[in-house]
Amino acid sequence: MSSWRCDFLKASSSEPLPVVIIGNGPSGICLSYLLSGHIPYVKPGAIHPHPLLQRKLAEAPGISILDQDLEYLSEGLEGRSQSPVALLFDALLRPDTDFGGSMDSVLTWKRQKERAVPHLVLGRNLPGGAWHSIEGSMVTLSQGQWMSLPDLQVKDWMRKKCRGLRNSRATAGDIAHYYRDYVTKKGLSHNFVSGAVVTAVEQAKSEHSSPEDQASSPLFHVKGYLTANDHSHQPFSLWARNVVLATGTFDSPARLGIPGETLPFVYHELSALEAALRAGTVNPNSDPVLIVGAGLSAADAVLFARHYNIQVIHAFRRSVHDPGLVFNQLPKMLYPEYHKVHQMMRDQSISSPSPYEGYHSLPEHRPLLFKEDHQAVFQDPQGGQQLFGVSIVLVLIGSHPNLSYLPRAGADLVIDPDKPLSPKRNPIDVDPFTHESTNQEGLYALGPLAGDNFVRFVQGGALAAASSLLRKETRKPP
Repeated sequence: MSSWRCDFLKASSSEPLPVVIIGNGPSGICLSYLLSGHIPYVKPGAIHPHPLLQRKLAEAPGISILDQDLEYLSEGLEGRSQSPVALLFDALLRPDTDFGGSMDSVLTWKRQKERAVPHLVLGRNLPGGAWHSIEGSMVTLSQGQWMSLPDLQVKDWMRKKCRGLRNSRATAGDIAHYYRDYVTKKGLSHNFVSGAVVTAVEQAKSEHSSPEDQASSPLFHVKGYLTANDHSHQPFSLWARNVVLATGTFDSPARLGIPGETLPFVYHELSALEAALRAGTVNPNSDPVLIVGAGLSAADAVLFARHYNIQVIHAFRRSVHDPGLVFNQLPKMLYPEYHKVHQMMRDQSISSPSPYEGYHSLPEHRPLLFKEDHQAVFQDPQGGQQLFGVSIVLVLIGSHPNLSYLPRAGADLVIDPDKPLSPKRNPIDVDPFTHESTNQEGLYALGPLAGDNFVRFVQGGALAAASSLLRKETRKPP
């Protein structure tokens, strides 16, 4: 760890940082890249295929995208995100990708060290965040090219690693390695602190702040601890003028809330299946693995277990014909393995002969109880009860962000404060063109916390936040 990072993480820092980013996944990495003085410009002579956007870009030649009016530039763009700046940045990075094209980005990047904004990126894992917690052989939902961060294409990185995309997609292990490598190759490592757990973020006056800081908005006091190799905790405390929340949604797995869910053979992470296989807890001759859920994580668990000939009971509340199932929203040509799972869910129930040896589905079954003797009790569609013996249970029904380090766990920051935070239904309320909270000045939210759930689009939030933060810090761009 560099000396200046150590200074800021000591118990009492003498000077506030301009920016602290909490979360070191794709959102945090992209924002760090922009705040490190990497400034995007339109390439001289580049022509964007979107006529309206091209006309607007031509009005300000030689002016960086960060210094232009993002609201004006993004007006009129349409796509798969509700965030206008996400659509803008995606259109600049991947101009014709939604039409099946592979046109190069219209952006070029210039390093302007004088515009760099000092910042720290705090993360529990290595750079890449939750990608390091996903079983490495799993294939990404998004196309590999959509996982790329600015100025380093995944396909180019993989080519140098003598790796290839699988059906236009990469493995989670490759993507985790790519994000970690990106931080190193782009010279960002000195901004990143791994093993950092934030326990509190509060607004307060610092005794070390300057008269200018005292006269302006209160600073943010960020407290937490660093986890050492021996698992000991070293407390840290620092002050910041701005805090960016970029922690994603994988902090707290969703739970069923039924008796027995805390028994030692019940897990809420896919990685537990891999660990059980290595430990010999499950094998082709053991009782079935019970997988609860009908989303992509549950499907990944089914695929993983099938690969190792592990018997599976797959239970889910919905009907296999429910149009809301995620499988019905994925093109078959791009996602054949997920559609295979969907086909298995449809064709194979526990009560009929099995066309898929070792796999049985329980559609429209609701789990009621897990018993200490490894029995799982379900309510079937007719209201009766069914009992199954299992080796382990994987409850994979989604996850929730953990903002317990904020006052009232961030409940005052969401769009509807009477409802819990939900990346899809009730995200943090931000200004769409700055990603600053509408309820707390100096606090920003990126990625799923602000409603953007795909790597392809979280980068737009980073662009919006960087533009806002640069204006705050420099006021007058050179």
